[in-house]
Amino acid sequence: MSNVSLEDIVSLCKRRGFIYQGSEVYGGLAGTWDYGPLGVTLKRNIMQLWWKMFVDDLDDMYGVDAAILMNQKVWQASGHTETFTDPLVECSNCHGRFRADKIDTSKCPTCGMKGAFGEPRQFNMMFRTHVGPVQDDNSVSYLRPETAQGIFTNYKNVMDSFYPDMPFGIAQQGKAFRNEISPRDFVFRSREFEQMEIEYFVHPDQWEDAFELWRNRVHNWFKALGLPADKLHELEVPQDDLAHYSKRTIDFEFDYPHGRDEILGMAYRTNFDLNNIQRASGKNMEYRPKDGGEAFVPHVIEPSFGVERAIMAVLVAAYTVDELHGEKRTLLKLPKHLAPVRCAVSPLLKNKPELVDKAREVYANLKKEFGNVMWDDNGNIGKRYRRQDEIGTPYCVTIDFQTLEDSTVTVRDRDTAEQKRVAIAELLPALA
Repeated sequence: MSNVSLEDIVSLCKRRGFIYQGSEVYGGLAGTWDYGPLGVTLKRNIMQLWWKMFVDDLDDMYGVDAAILMNQKVWQASGHTETFTDPLVECSNCHGRFRADKIDTSKCPTCGMKGAFGEPRQFNMMFRTHVGPVQDDNSVSYLRPETAQGIFTNYKNVMDSFYPDMPFGIAQQGKAFRNEISPRDFVFRSREFEQMEIEYFVHPDQWEDAFELWRNRVHNWFKALGLPADKLHELEVPQDDLAHYSKRTIDFEFDYPHGRDEILGMAYRTNFDLNNIQRASGKNMEYRPKDGGEAFVPHVIEPSFGVERAIMAVLVAAYTVDELHGEKRTLLKLPKHLAPVRCAVSPLLKNKPELVDKAREVYANLKKEFGNVMWDDNGNIGKRYRRQDEIGTPYCVTIDFQTLEDSTVTVRDRDTAEQKRVAIAELLPALA
């Protein structure tokens, strides 16, 4: 269990502009969240890091961005229209609805009534909609519940366009939607969320090597996020609990404030999905080796990453309370490459034009280089430091009267609170 409470994270996110309740001004909408100025930057930093590590830096990866709305046959062939369900129970007393596998069904967690639940019924979590002006069976579509099927349906397109060597992977980032019965635990389980998924296509005889390859890459990802190893765990999913398409699955878990829970999953999906597409579409999904070997339908290793779960883990790992000069201090020890603000620039006094002008000059140069640089002249310097500590800014740069004399500035380190003089000419490498 994490020693950081969920209330700590939620409070900081709302107060400092990371994450707000969706539609809050109208009373909110359960299971939806809006990202504020700092939250959207943190989110993009995480997603860009993922793309760099798993697409740009690898020779055998291809990216796609498939449509959210897809032909209903996609979800029929994949089994989602029949099997993408959760067990739903409803209290006969207060009419509260819950996932049967997440509560003690002997009594209602809301009203406390015992024996108020009947037999669970299966509830399909896909959002159903219609495409075009006519609403009939042919116009039915769904908000995609996962990004993976957009990869599988584009497998043949990538093959025809690039004819890659085997093994190779296709990656996608994007929105997914699930009509959760009971969204909970802040952004951990919501109805609208972001996924980052990879389908890595391999020869059937090579799946075990590929599985281990991606298992190691997942751990490198955790390191890049700054997650402590003692809060991460691997759960080998028992054979009896595997999804119908999987022959092996590892759930990677993290110690969240609400308990140990899944941060991402990795499954060996065999050739289940491509075989389904081949059968339902009539299109050949075989790969023909360049050496003239026998054609085969590739098997797949699927690492599936949830963006919101990564964000929560990063915030929990970074959230720190210490003591500085005899006072309690809250800070986010975010990795520098993830921090929403790389550095904050301040004039020591906001009512001294010569300090403000010089600070603006320094700010403009740093902003041009890093982009995510904040101007901060609100309150005294101590309050500015505390505010920047709390949003995870690694460095604060202060322009004071000595700056006007020798062109040096004060650079304060977030984690240690130590300050040192740095020449303006050397500031960029010092903050890089």
